[in-house]
Amino acid sequence: MSDLAPHVSAWLRERLPRELGASENTCETYTHALRLWFEYAAKHHKVRPSQLTLEQLDVSTVTGFCEYLETIRGNTARTRNTRLATIRSFMRFVEYRVPAALDQVRQIRAIPNKCWATIILAGRRQLS
Repeated sequence: MSDLAPHVSAWLRERLPRELGASENTCETYTHALRLWFEYAAKHHKVRPSQLTLEQLDVSTVTGFCEYLETIRGNTARTRNTRLATIRSFMRFVEYRVPAALDQVRQIRAIPNKCWATIILAGRRQLS
């Protein structure tokens, strides 16, 4: 089992701000997204967030989290996609640190975004 904490700390404290130059606000947004995901996963697996392992953050946990965001939290598809982008970014970081997780990372990164519509002032709809 892979301990999750060192990867989370390295991603949030080193990779994002120092290597990628992410702003403080971006880091806080990513931290919030991970906190929500870990709280959901911990409840799903009936453990404390500090006891989660990398193996428990599988594709079914991510898709369940996306459903939770929309149905329970009332988030829009756009917010769901933003949270999913954070998860994908974190997992892309993990794939270089934990080679045994390559298949898990591939499956999670393959989860599609959900389409969402916005209404343009002219009244037309645009899908993205």
